[in-house]
Amino acid sequence: MTTPVLGYASGREALRWAAAVLRARRRRFLTATGLFLAASAAGLVGPQLLGLIVDEVAGGAGSTARIDVLAGIFLAALLLTAWLRRAARWRAGALGEDLLAANRTQLVDRALALPLGQVEAVGTGALLSRATTDLDRVDSALRQGLPEIVTAVVTVVLTIVAMIVTSPLLALALLVGVPTIVLPTRWLWRRLPPAQARMLDAWALLASRAHESTSGARTLDALGRIPARRRGDHAALDGGVDRERDLRALYVRWTPWLEISHALPLAAVLLLGGWAHTEGLASLGTVTTMVVYTQALATPLDTALWWVEDLMVASTALRRVLGVRVPPRTAAGPVGPVGPPTRAGLEVEGVHFAYRSGRPVLRGVDLHVPPGERWAVVGGSGAGKSTLARLVAGISVPDVGSVRVGGREVTSLDDDTLRSEVLLLTQEHHVFTGSLRDNLLLPAGTFTDDDLRRALAVVGLEDWTAGLPDGLDTVVGAGARAVSAPVAQRLALARVVLADPGTVVLDEATSLLDSASARRTEQALERVLAGRTVVAIAHRLHTAAAADRVVVMADGQVVEQGPPADLLAAGGEYARLVAAAS
Repeated sequence: MTTPVLGYASGREALRWAAAVLRARRRRFLTATGLFLAASAAGLVGPQLLGLIVDEVAGGAGSTARIDVLAGIFLAALLLTAWLRRAARWRAGALGEDLLAANRTQLVDRALALPLGQVEAVGTGALLSRATTDLDRVDSALRQGLPEIVTAVVTVVLTIVAMIVTSPLLALALLVGVPTIVLPTRWLWRRLPPAQARMLDAWALLASRAHESTSGARTLDALGRIPARRRGDHAALDGGVDRERDLRALYVRWTPWLEISHALPLAAVLLLGGWAHTEGLASLGTVTTMVVYTQALATPLDTALWWVEDLMVASTALRRVLGVRVPPRTAAGPVGPVGPPTRAGLEVEGVHFAYRSGRPVLRGVDLHVPPGERWAVVGGSGAGKSTLARLVAGISVPDVGSVRVGGREVTSLDDDTLRSEVLLLTQEHHVFTGSLRDNLLLPAGTFTDDDLRRALAVVGLEDWTAGLPDGLDTVVGAGARAVSAPVAQRLALARVVLADPGTVVLDEATSLLDSASARRTEQALERVLAGRTVVAIAHRLHTAAAADRVVVMADGQVVEQGPPADLLAAGGEYARLVAAAS
């Protein structure tokens, strides 16, 4: 089995995304672009005015008043350029914030729609790195990089045009810098994308490990694994630094050629300008204007080339962000009609499954659970019980075989339909920070407050709810009203009542509770499960005694099944487990 991973979107998909979001905001984008163009055009006025002032001074015939007027216009042009650039950057920044919000919202929507099995396989750290570091890179490129590149490119193009118009002869000096900038930059850009991808993957691995080390710190401490984990984290950090260093090494080799490409045209303009002025082909003011233009080319050219690197990193980061997408569900067997939840049986046929290739966890499992019956699955640690529960609940997909409920392949159902048909209830339940009503409304559907109160009554929480200061509007969870583990467990049962699934898979839902709380919760559980098909993963054997049928697993296979009394009388594996437990 191939473990699902979060991949990369293609470059074409990233371009389509960027085009779509900019098209939806075309007026704001065009306004910002127009301001950048105006700022670039205003910036070209200064060198022309400076050349006129030099000619006026050099000629000796110009009046002081005319020079003052030209100087005033020169100052006004500088102020106008600065104002236009500030306005353009403000508009671009606001547009970038909007695009970042849209991208982050889309990422959260896609992440929430991912199959639980895929999220568990890749780890929350991998998602976290894409939602934080990668999105920050995209944000920086959209808010700063793209406007800077647009401004720089427009400035370079208009400056070259202005130079050609001012003096075609002196503009030829620019050609000497073309080979020193084009060839090294082409060499660099061929090597950047793979180096950037390796760097982003390395930092994402570090973020993932840091998140997991923090969240699992207590477990690591209890097992004495902190030193080993720390060594692994340091190795991940070293890997990120090494990949970053590899990327920067490319720039170390490229940067000298960039500096040479600025110096050569300036030297050529000075030499050619000196000769042209001596021959009467260009005035001193024209030579001054061309020198200023040549110097002015360096800054926007540097800006464009350096920001292109950030834009390429952001493009790779965007491909990572867009790589978080919901894979299509594929059916491994016949697909039945889609309809309301059914009180149907469960069929598991010829199921094989492995988390890693060559290490099977389930091997040829067959189960046929009639509608409304309660089956218990028992076995030693590592027998494959919890893995079977995941497959029945549709969290994981079998490598071979099929899992069907009511004749419909579990893997072919969309999430809402799947959860209305099969629901997995484990020993771990989360109470989200928010109102009690919001916590109960997690199952898909439309429910009234009366529906919510009835569900709470079924699980024995009506008195607890009545004691809340704001009833269903009481804020619970972290930072608000604390909810005990037994109450959290029964809130999960209330969600089961609201979801109303035909089949419930229990993975020892009361094992973390104390005896008194477990008894009360099990009483509520009996009321909730009445009339439903139940597959209970029994880590504690006494919970299997009340089942209609017991399935005994060992080494990923079903080795025994039947009514619990019959299995005890037969003296087989189930009887041996019971004897060992007692």
